[in-house]
Amino acid sequence: MAVDIAVYVGENGETASLKDRGKIVVFRKMQNKWNVLREREFNPSASQGMKELRRMMEEVMDFLAECKIFVGLSVTGIPFFELERSRRVVWEMQGKPGDFLDYILARDEEERQLEEQKTETVPPAPVETSAGCYRISIKEIQEKNLGVTSKQVLLPFLRQGNFYELKVLCNHIPPWLEAEFLSGKLCSNVNELGTGELEITITKSCCH
Repeated sequence: MAVDIAVYVGENGETASLKDRGKIVVFRKMQNKWNVLREREFNPSASQGMKELRRMMEEVMDFLAECKIFVGLSVTGIPFFELERSRRVVWEMQGKPGDFLDYILARDEEERQLEEQKTETVPPAPVETSAGCYRISIKEIQEKNLGVTSKQVLLPFLRQGNFYELKVLCNHIPPWLEAEFLSGKLCSNVNELGTGELEITITKSCCH
């Protein structure tokens, strides 16, 4: 099965920040050679506020079509949130596409194999500590290759919404979770417990 990889590049042909003007180039490897399938100009600085930027990103999603991997020098804020929401894998890499396309393709194949094996792994689940309040540790997932990701463990629970408060013990805040907070549907409070250990308290709405 062919894997398409989209790379955001600047005028110098190297990866660019999604805050700057550039173009999105979609590559596919055919006969051991990376070929350009299509490309599109993109200028986020021309957007008139957040609403316009979201509209522009919707057009980007249509352009990407079945391409599920996106690479840029820096991908943050609304662009990152929209890419994550559309279930695309976001990479931040420096250099020209030829420097890293094979590496990303290899990693993608590894991830696919892990997906096939994940049914053999029993992932941790939130434990109810009191009415509507839950707690879970994802430290082991972040420290070891267990065949499951923090997103696979937490996102279904968060999407269900059958909780008042969820405390997550972790080594760092996963980028996908930061994107969920950016959407405004969830609120968070981060407490540093010690070196490399955080406790994130997640609630469904903010109290003002």
